[in-house]
Amino acid sequence: MIEVVLRDEKGSYFPSREQYFELITELKESSFEFLSDLCAVDYLGNESHTLPDGVVPERFEVVVNLISLQDRERVRIRVQVPENDCTIRSIYDIYQGAEAMEREAYDLFGIVFEEHPDLTRILMPEGWEGHPLRKDYSVGRVPVQFKSSTSIR
Repeated sequence: MIEVVLRDEKGSYFPSREQYFELITELKESSFEFLSDLCAVDYLGNESHTLPDGVVPERFEVVVNLISLQDRERVRIRVQVPENDCTIRSIYDIYQGAEAMEREAYDLFGIVFEEHPDLTRILMPEGWEGHPLRKDYSVGRVPVQFKSSTSIR
């Protein structure tokens, strides 16, 4: 195991972006064969999120949950991703199931997964501008028209 990767009291790993791919590879080789989830978090305005000493908080975080079925264990990997360089290496080569999850994080948060085979929008239309789950994304407004119902007495 990469010795410089920090862990918290709950057992979560906190690798740097540079350590991320190697850690995921090692975990896969050591029996964590199932990718349960990959998602992103935007901490804009919440700089107080808890991290172990030595981990520099960034605006974005990529969270990966892996399961070892044979050992009945679960592990969480939390990687800080800076706003000014929203990139991280894709883990598609290790877990093919990450393909859609990484596309979703890209589509909704704008995190670019380098070496992803098809990093295109998956939920929003192709022409959509922006990333709607970013906390600074303007919500906008769509006018809704209601019709009165004659069946209600």
